[in-house]
Amino acid sequence: MEDRLQVADGLVPQKIVSVHLQESTLKALKGQASNEQAQILQRNPEPSVESKLEPDVMEHVCGHDLQALGARPAQGKDGGSGSEPAEEGDRGGGSVEHGHLHLSSCHECLELENSTIESVKCASAEKIPDLPYDPSGSLEDIADDISPDREGRTVNITGRAPNILFYVGSASQESLGRFQEVRSVLADCVDTERYTLYHLSRESALRDPWSDNCLLLVIATREAIPEDLSKKFTAYLSQGGKVLGLCSPFTLAGVRVASKSVLRDTVQNLVFSKADQTQVKLSVLSSGSVYEEGPGGQLSLGGLQGHLENEDKDRLIVQVPFGPRGGEAVLCQAHLELPPSSSVVQVQGDFNLLKSSNARRYEVLREILTTLGLNCDLRQAPALTPLYLLPAALEIWDPLMQWLGRHAGPEGVIRSSKLSLKFLPSYTSDVEITPSALPVVTDVESFFSEHFNLETYRQNLQTQRLGKVVLFTEVTPTTMNLLDGLLFEIPPEMGLIAIAARQTQGRGRGSNAWLSPMGCAVFTLLVSIPLRSALGQRIPFVQHLMSLAVVEAVRTVPEYQDIDLRVKWPNDIYYSDLMKLGGVLVHSTLLGETFYILIGCGFNVSNSNPTICVNDLVTEYNRRHWAELKPFRTDELIARTVTVLEKLIRTFQDKGPNGVLPLYYKYWVHSGQRVRLGSLDGPEVWIVGLDDSGFLQVQQEGGEVVTVHPDGNSFDMLRNLIVPKQQ
Repeated sequence: MEDRLQVADGLVPQKIVSVHLQESTLKALKGQASNEQAQILQRNPEPSVESKLEPDVMEHVCGHDLQALGARPAQGKDGGSGSEPAEEGDRGGGSVEHGHLHLSSCHECLELENSTIESVKCASAEKIPDLPYDPSGSLEDIADDISPDREGRTVNITGRAPNILFYVGSASQESLGRFQEVRSVLADCVDTERYTLYHLSRESALRDPWSDNCLLLVIATREAIPEDLSKKFTAYLSQGGKVLGLCSPFTLAGVRVASKSVLRDTVQNLVFSKADQTQVKLSVLSSGSVYEEGPGGQLSLGGLQGHLENEDKDRLIVQVPFGPRGGEAVLCQAHLELPPSSSVVQVQGDFNLLKSSNARRYEVLREILTTLGLNCDLRQAPALTPLYLLPAALEIWDPLMQWLGRHAGPEGVIRSSKLSLKFLPSYTSDVEITPSALPVVTDVESFFSEHFNLETYRQNLQTQRLGKVVLFTEVTPTTMNLLDGLLFEIPPEMGLIAIAARQTQGRGRGSNAWLSPMGCAVFTLLVSIPLRSALGQRIPFVQHLMSLAVVEAVRTVPEYQDIDLRVKWPNDIYYSDLMKLGGVLVHSTLLGETFYILIGCGFNVSNSNPTICVNDLVTEYNRRHWAELKPFRTDELIARTVTVLEKLIRTFQDKGPNGVLPLYYKYWVHSGQRVRLGSLDGPEVWIVGLDDSGFLQVQQEGGEVVTVHPDGNSFDMLRNLIVPKQQ
């Protein structure tokens, strides 16, 4: 459709479907079409032409006959026809000008119009399937290959389709890769339900009326822009268009690109000024070019600017207004489009700096795109999905079903203060799902998820109790609530675990939110600990054991021992001492002589943005050491983590803190770390270890060792602040 097919009044079709009609229906429609055709031909000033014309001549008059049928040619901006000459391969036998929609004969037009009207009358929208898309063609067509489904696309008030176009230079394999990487990062920033993202080739840029449909033109080629193409882009700006230049030689009057080779492919500190005059400081990869004032007078810039923290304060980002119609360009010589794992980044230290700034890189990109008129609001939360009850061990299924029969009541419902679980043999769309009422499907055979493979989980789970019964869901508010009604009732040997592919209301410590996108391992594990046991007397150690279990789950896999995953006191999982990629939240309830503990855990496995994940570390390790370690799956790592946790709990119960602390110290980030107590002006102390209850011990200058504890988020490793423990 190329986004140029329109019907009357400029409406843009969203989908074209074919509808199969039975033979009897076709005959009836044919007769109806013949009668209506005869009536229309009587009103036509030249009714006898159709019966006398040859097929190729009929093509010439088809456009006029369409007007007789009530279809109007699309109007251009000057009030004339909006049609364009077709390519030779589309013209058929003659050289004719086609409208937006051209059919081979008036008779076929009538039949198609009538049959389509009747088909739409009879067809339910729910019965029309989404038809598969079959991409084909060269680099010029690759946008179709990877563009999102066009269903749900909106059209702005000017009637233009909301497209983002990418010009990446000549048609080559390198350009294809460039298009994919730039498109990928912008798709992470904008609401892709509102826009379609396409490749714009040089030929199409010169030939097609792309500017009518373009909300943003992204120029991301390092090649010189041909003069004829530069004029096209400038004309687009003069009409009020928006341009984003990414490490491109494209400039406008008053601005020129100057080479500064000493900066090329180096990591630099950038100060970015937002539209509200606030600043963002981040590390960026420089292209080796900067913007300077060009010939023709003083440079007039917009509010968005970015300069390096060097002596020259080199400009890497400029906003340039253009023309009286609101056109503007944001030009950038920092590689905001490249991830920290790019092959351009060769040094481990550079990777660390760029990864630490990755969230701010996205902040800067969203600020630029928003200023250029795009919507970068967070996407609407996905709909909740039913839970599935899954056995990790087959022998536990019958006892579990018997237990449910005794506790679920006649309606199959188990209620708690937070939600109710309704156990059903199967799920149908009429079953309501709300945050407080969730269906639980017990038919294991009907379960399938691309995000959780039960067999993979089973193969990696080697426990006696923990994690044996799985409650899995694709989308849930938070896994911490799912086990609430089962907490004190279900037998400990059934080892409940709730796993979600995605959380919409994940929680961290205090009032913090924990974002849980796809690719994040998210689960809540039920653990019961006897009060009169080594761990029962030192419950704060539970969070340390969980954090340690995540690290061990990765680093005990053969050949993965050097993946730099670590623990940060009291409950975080870190990449080296640089970036957090996971955390632990523990809720414990003492009932009688038993602690019932819900351990919530979330850590990034394959979701690289906006921060970092385990598979980033694996990829980076492979690149540095010419290795071929495979990435992890979330189901695999969850099962391995639960397995390691059970072993750590057993060791702690047998040997106490000293049984696990050597391993904890091996992986923690605080060895020899100096921190300040209470405030930036507080006394400096050295972290020496954990006390018998799991709190942090520090040594003061006089040699005295004192215990400190976390107070919400007061312990901030980046600021080196901790607070003394209150007695």
